[in-house]
Amino acid sequence: MGRLPRSSLEKGKRPIARRGRARSTLEADLEALPDLSHRELKERWQEQFGPACPARMSRLLLLRAVAYRMQEQALGGLDRATRRRLDRVAADLAAGPVAAAALKVKPGTRLLREWHGVVHEVIVLEDGVQYRGKTWPSLSAVAREITGARWSGPRFFGLKGLPSGRG
Repeated sequence: MGRLPRSSLEKGKRPIARRGRARSTLEADLEALPDLSHRELKERWQEQFGPACPARMSRLLLLRAVAYRMQEQALGGLDRATRRRLDRVAADLAAGPVAAAALKVKPGTRLLREWHGVVHEVIVLEDGVQYRGKTWPSLSAVAREITGARWSGPRFFGLKGLPSGRG
C-alpha cells in the first residue's frame, strides 16, 4: 500500500475518506497523517469537525482524533447500543460525584490520560492495573509514577469529578 505524494497533501485538495470509498484509500489516508505538520493536522481537524481545534491540543492527540473521525466517516460510527451507554454514562457524570462514584470499571478497560504531551495508557486488571508492562496495585500508584505527586488515581484518569468548590 503506497503513500500519497506529499505535494497532494500540501495543496489541501485530497478528498476526505467517506463511507463507501475503498478501504485501501482510507488506509493510505491514515498512513499519510503522521507526515503532516501540526498546522496541517489543525486544518484537517477543521475539515473533519467544523470548528477550529482547541488551541493547546497536542499533535499526538490531534492526529488520533483526526484519524478516528476519518474512520468513523468511512466505516460508520458507533452502534446504537454503544451510543446509548455513553449517553447514560454522561448523564451519570453530569448528575454529580455520587452518581459518578458508582461507576464500576471492569477488568480489560483501557484508560487514557494525556499528561505533558504524552498519552499514558492503563489497563484495568482483576487485582490492579497494568501500566507500561508492569502490574500496579492501584490507579493512584500509577498517577504518582506519572506525575511525581500524590494524586487520586480515579480523579487523574477522569473517573471522579472535582469536589464542589474546586474547578
